[in-house]
Amino acid sequence: MRSITVLHYNAFSTIPQKGNPAGIVLDADALSEQDMQRIAEQVGFNETTFILHSDQADVSLRYFTPGHEMNLCGHATIASLYCLYSKGYFGEKKSINIETKAGILPIEFTILDGQLYIKMKQNSSQFIPFQGDVARLAESIGLQVDDIDLTTPIAYGSTGIWTLLVPIKRLEKCKAMKPMNAMFPSIMTEFPHASVHPFCMETYHPDAFMHGRHFSSPYSGTVEDPVTGTASGVMGAYYLQYMRTDQDVADFFIEQGQEIDRDGKVKVQAVRHEERIDVLIEGTAVFVQEIEVEHNPSI
Repeated sequence: MRSITVLHYNAFSTIPQKGNPAGIVLDADALSEQDMQRIAEQVGFNETTFILHSDQADVSLRYFTPGHEMNLCGHATIASLYCLYSKGYFGEKKSINIETKAGILPIEFTILDGQLYIKMKQNSSQFIPFQGDVARLAESIGLQVDDIDLTTPIAYGSTGIWTLLVPIKRLEKCKAMKPMNAMFPSIMTEFPHASVHPFCMETYHPDAFMHGRHFSSPYSGTVEDPVTGTASGVMGAYYLQYMRTDQDVADFFIEQGQEIDRDGKVKVQAVRHEERIDVLIEGTAVFVQEIEVEHNPSI
């Protein structure tokens, strides 16, 4: 039995106690998939990223919740690339490509007023209407049907991983939510492993345009994701797809995490093309600490 070092960074904030925590394991090529899953379970964050060599891109990233592997994770990507860039892994490069199970994705680095920002292009958005029981869905997040804004669709959205977007009428109802994650798979029969992402157009911060919360799939081993990159990205695409069909570009900040004291902010840009909506997210991160976890390598 030996220990392995996991670097703890928080994404979408410059304050160590805020934003979304991610674990990062450098030089992880020697680890098996089983090793990675066990390490992520011990760390307990919504995601732990494992950094590997890539023959197709500048670096390869694999993402694990305590319960299973994810194809893509926005906040863990921002945190990991902030870590790698800060340690000089990419030299003077201002743009790179990363390999993920959601595909090869382009990344840009910008330094503004001494702060490093990472811009990440996600997959083109996909949407599928929710066909389930709206009353049970409302119950599963501790609300009533009347709290849901049915003037715009409840829809599954993906820019690399599926989540259920649920428009909420008032910000005060976001505070009142109490997720019952175990109910989600029986309600979301089209995508039983999807997360649930309620959002509204009222915000706490005047410079934020939309507000969100993110409740995890029960299979992930977590309850709530404080500040989500992929779900924030698909919110930008949702805005063009369903709310402003007359608009071709959306560029704004999304806030998340206030209800659980993890205040964070994601910059989102969505651009409509003839048959697709492209999505980019941008944010920063901050180093918090090193964590040592026990590691018994797979034989």
